[in-house]
Amino acid sequence: MTTSTHSAGSAAGATLRRGRRRPVESIVKVLLVAAASVSIVTTIGIVIALVDPTIEFFQHVSVVEFVTGTSWTPTFAQKSYGVLPLVAATFMVTVIALIIAVPIGLGSAIYLSEYADRRVRKVLKPIVELLAGVPTVVYGFVALFALNPLLQRWWPTGDGPAFQNLLIAGIAMGIMIVPTIASISEDSMAAVPRSLREGAYALSSTRMQVSTRVVLPAAISGIVAAVVLGISRAVGETMIVTIAGGLTSDRVVFDPLEGAATMTAFIANISSGDIPVGSLDYDSVFAVGALLFLITFALNAVSIRMVRRFREVYE
Repeated sequence: MTTSTHSAGSAAGATLRRGRRRPVESIVKVLLVAAASVSIVTTIGIVIALVDPTIEFFQHVSVVEFVTGTSWTPTFAQKSYGVLPLVAATFMVTVIALIIAVPIGLGSAIYLSEYADRRVRKVLKPIVELLAGVPTVVYGFVALFALNPLLQRWWPTGDGPAFQNLLIAGIAMGIMIVPTIASISEDSMAAVPRSLREGAYALSSTRMQVSTRVVLPAAISGIVAAVVLGISRAVGETMIVTIAGGLTSDRVVFDPLEGAATMTAFIANISSGDIPVGSLDYDSVFAVGALLFLITFALNAVSIRMVRRFREVYE
């Protein structure tokens, strides 16, 4: 009888505790759903803000001219609306940044995951991630007033880089995205089961072989996501390219030693001027912004597809 009473009391107490937690859990669930909805609402807001001015722009400028034109001079007396110079400069800076960031980022991730002991990792990883907290305007000024004089001094020929050029902007941007690639890649490598490493070591593999032939392929989905995230951040970066990259947009620039305007640099530059709202020059900012949005959206879609394709599931 006593045992039954005790069991019934315990069950009633558990039910009461669950009942007390339900209002709190409901509130937390609502807050989490609201937090998850912020990104969706923000994306919808961006699309709404871009649609009307972009449509107005393409009522005066053909899509063919916009996509294939090789001169972008909306503020000149002789106006031209070919976006290829902006796109070419954007991708040139991004490629330079990836050449810098991917080897350094992956090398840092491999060292932190496979070579460094716990105490060293606890010290080095926060230091690497501190680079992500440096304002991008600082990177821009460092590129312009520190990197460029070094390039001018060490350049082997007489004609060195221009004062503003895509090379120093790409180098600074590569340094900026190193923490993104390194941190996410290291997290992906750390998630690889220890049993895979132990099996490789049991077959007399060296640490380098384990790192490059076992851990790296097993973490490839996270590494791909890290690289694509770095690309997206490089494409959307504004201050570095505005300060150090230059503002030339009347022609397509193929030489990284010259200055040229990227899409984000054009948006930042023209938005700071006295442009009448509703004019074609004003609407051109939104047309370039819409193209930039589509590029980053496509990059993220490709990233999701590649992550799903190469994802490894371990039990």
